[in-house]
Amino acid sequence: MSATLAGPRFGRRSGIAEAAPAAAPVAAEPIGTGSPAPDSLAELRMACLARLDPAIVAAMPPEQLAGDVERLISELATHSRAQLNAREQRALAAELVNDIIGLGPLEPLLDDDAVTDIMVNGPNRTFVERGGKTLLSDVRFRDTAHLSGICQRIAAAVGRRVDESSPMVDARLKDGSRVNIVFPPLALDGPYVSIRKFAKKKIDLQRLVEFGALTAPVARALQIAGRARLNIIISGGTGSGKTTMLNALSNFIDVSERVVTVEDAAELQLQQPHVVRLETRPSSLEGKGEITQRDLVRNALRMRPDRIIIGEVRGGEAFDMLQAMNTGHDGSMSTIHANTTRDALTRIENMVQMGNMGLPSKAIRTQIVGAVDVILQVERQRDGRRRLTQVTEVCGMEGDVVSLNDVFQFEVQGQRENGLLYGRYRVNSVPPAFLRRLAYFGLDAGWAEAVREAMEP
Repeated sequence: MSATLAGPRFGRRSGIAEAAPAAAPVAAEPIGTGSPAPDSLAELRMACLARLDPAIVAAMPPEQLAGDVERLISELATHSRAQLNAREQRALAAELVNDIIGLGPLEPLLDDDAVTDIMVNGPNRTFVERGGKTLLSDVRFRDTAHLSGICQRIAAAVGRRVDESSPMVDARLKDGSRVNIVFPPLALDGPYVSIRKFAKKKIDLQRLVEFGALTAPVARALQIAGRARLNIIISGGTGSGKTTMLNALSNFIDVSERVVTVEDAAELQLQQPHVVRLETRPSSLEGKGEITQRDLVRNALRMRPDRIIIGEVRGGEAFDMLQAMNTGHDGSMSTIHANTTRDALTRIENMVQMGNMGLPSKAIRTQIVGAVDVILQVERQRDGRRRLTQVTEVCGMEGDVVSLNDVFQFEVQGQRENGLLYGRYRVNSVPPAFLRRLAYFGLDAGWAEAVREAMEP
């Protein structure tokens, strides 16, 4: 359908006709025959929404819907003698279209490439992150009900729900952006929404070098680690760039390999043709049907994967991840929340114990040493930039302690006039424990050259 408006002035083809067809998405009652005269912007908005048929407008192109809604607003404003100029009518039409088929006031922020994170703290306070800095935006919702409706629309789009009985949910938007919602009564000031935006442009190691996240020699070393099918854990805090680094490293997976990804909310951007994406499922209203990451990792082992990539290891699935890395699935990767590379090992050990495996600590550490080759530590530093701060190899065991070697460690040397930090990598040139694997793939000379270049001032 090309028309959204009814009444004597709007029709099916060009938006103007003698009379609207019966199937028009706006109630067929002409203006002035019983409709309340809107005397405020809020009433004008409600009057316009009352004349729209949701079933029809939902299937219309946004550009056409915006034009038809703008004409309806003009008609209603003229009839009620509301003082709205053309700019205000366009703004109200855009707001209504966003409410009908989009995410309301959040749409302009989602379209802004400079915004990387959106944090909604109730209907009246929305913060955004630009350039690593968090700022208060001028975005407002009409009321709590308006924000709640958008939250429920986000959850429903991925087959999930958010309400008082299920007040927390992880979801994703159509573009892949990750969303976390906390609903009343847990949220005291109205629903809270946190959106980690999906990068429209694919980010590889070269772009990370351009952003100053690491140097070119270190990037070449990581490229070699990926091509040599080393098992890699990416560690860091919230918002430090773990997923971005994982996506960049995945570019070096051979196109012939079968890759199975396991995620709570799918956000990885793998470019290979043979990728199988698995996503967890929450329990139903009856508390049944939950599929956890651990269930998916176990199933992934039966799908003949060459590599298994876990978006983020959080619990008992850490044991199954180690099993996968130890049973022929070389080149597997995952991310974990931790402050240092050694903390990452401690977190993995604790997670395995959370899975009630009943294994002693030394047995778990032996599993870790056999499974993990390299740990990358990424950090969002005080200047707002995200940087790779450590590249650590897991060497082996010394008694009951896991032996680590920091191949590259970033050291801050100062701060420039523009507020950005600068520094260099301290390099350990000792041959890594995985040198034999590098030699197997013919990459040992390339690794040694990358390490030498990283040592140059």
